[in-house]
Amino acid sequence: MNQIEDIAATDPKRVRILDGAMKVFLAYGFTRTTMDDIARAADMSRPALYLLFKNKTDIFRAIAMMILSRSVEAAKIALSGDGPFTERMMRAIDEAFISMMGAVVASPHGAELLDMKSSLGDLVGCWRGGLGQHIGAAIEGEAARNGVDLAARGLSAQLLADMLLDGLEGMKARIRDPEGQRQAAAALIRVIDLTLKAR
Repeated sequence: MNQIEDIAATDPKRVRILDGAMKVFLAYGFTRTTMDDIARAADMSRPALYLLFKNKTDIFRAIAMMILSRSVEAAKIALSGDGPFTERMMRAIDEAFISMMGAVVASPHGAELLDMKSSLGDLVGCWRGGLGQHIGAAIEGEAARNGVDLAARGLSAQLLADMLLDGLEGMKARIRDPEGQRQAAAALIRVIDLTLKAR
């Protein structure tokens, strides 16, 4: 994932295209957006746009890859910061999971854009893997700090990380309101925190 983000960061034309395309997708939805719309939003000609991207699906995937990569990096930074485990974990989940989708959910075409998640399965899988790795490392670190042997409890840091991510996925399907999502995420994190306490 970082490869696309690095390319976007070093190529001002790609950045302009992805920024413009994101605005157009949010305003018109994926189906109604044309390559002409994206070219206009990026202030470039359509032929110049085709030199960098073969179609709007290619552009949509590049946007998704950039957003997902940034969210994993934001979670990594939050988890390695200062403060209690629950606060660091909540910051990470909020930045990588809840706030990340705020603009999409709030747009008139958010539902259509979110439905396209199935076409991004490989990217979402990489995102979840990266996020799970950082969350698992934070859980493992907290267990070590607390002197808790997770294996003796029939658990592992990665299992707890996967359980948290599964719970968050289910929560998103049931709770649409970001504040409600934050409350549910905080409850999941408290359960994991209790597991990491010495008895």
